[in-house]
Amino acid sequence: MFIQNRAESRAFFYNVWKKQKSRLSLDPLEVIIFDVISTHPEYHCYLDDEKSIYQNNSSAENAEINPFLHMGMHIALKEQINSNKPVGINVIFSKVVSKSVSVHDAEHKMMECLGKSLWKAQLENKLPDENEYLECLENILQ
Repeated sequence: MFIQNRAESRAFFYNVWKKQKSRLSLDPLEVIIFDVISTHPEYHCYLDDEKSIYQNNSSAENAEINPFLHMGMHIALKEQINSNKPVGINVIFSKVVSKSVSVHDAEHKMMECLGKSLWKAQLENKLPDENEYLECLENILQ
């Protein structure tokens, strides 16, 4: 999923939610997005009103969870697992799932590593280090 900016990303979530509520058919990417939305009922209030998708300005500095970033990370992780990129992530995912209470819980554990990897890459102004990322994921299993 490639989206240029925050407003476009949030609008995409909103439109998938609206489309599903109207019982319109979803394309394969929209199915993945709806699956993530459906597992986060606490965020539905942000998607029920189009204006509210632009008003949420959660920040890490205030220890607030950004619902759109959170759901986007679920989607990014699912895309990594489905494509097995970086190589080996789908095997790690299977192992993490086997040691978790649910697939959703496993994704949350793995998203910690994804977030750290993306944060570090952004700070260093370079691509994420796949080896460090995979090492972090492997450490979940210990």
